[in-house]
Amino acid sequence: MRKMIQTGPRPQLRRLATLLFVIALGLALRRFGYAIDLPFIVVKYGGSALWGAMVYLLLALFFGRLRPAAIVAMALFVTISVELFRLYHTPWLDAFRLTTAGALLLGRIFSLWNILAYVIGIAMACVLDQARPAMRSRR
Repeated sequence: MRKMIQTGPRPQLRRLATLLFVIALGLALRRFGYAIDLPFIVVKYGGSALWGAMVYLLLALFFGRLRPAAIVAMALFVTISVELFRLYHTPWLDAFRLTTAGALLLGRIFSLWNILAYVIGIAMACVLDQARPAMRSRR
């Protein structure tokens, strides 16, 4: 049996709300994580996982009619591309990376561990994105 892909305003509003929540959570984690004595691994890779989830949700918001697997593939492409882009250096790009916006959007240092965190974040976002409509249909 083929799974119907939910489209329309309700799933998109839910995705937008979740996207904004993930962004706020990621910013709060990076800003206050160490201040509340969270371990380095939680702050660093939790933020990366949330960034991966944000990319998935952003793509799902714009391409909600696509199958979840296609959105996952696009999110993986974007996140891995951004991570690989960290290996490219020019003076102006390195100067941008030193700003808050540059660090949040592009990051500063290449890490294979970040890619693993992105995969986890994307997978969790996809599972949660697909679970909500399934839970509603059971009621």
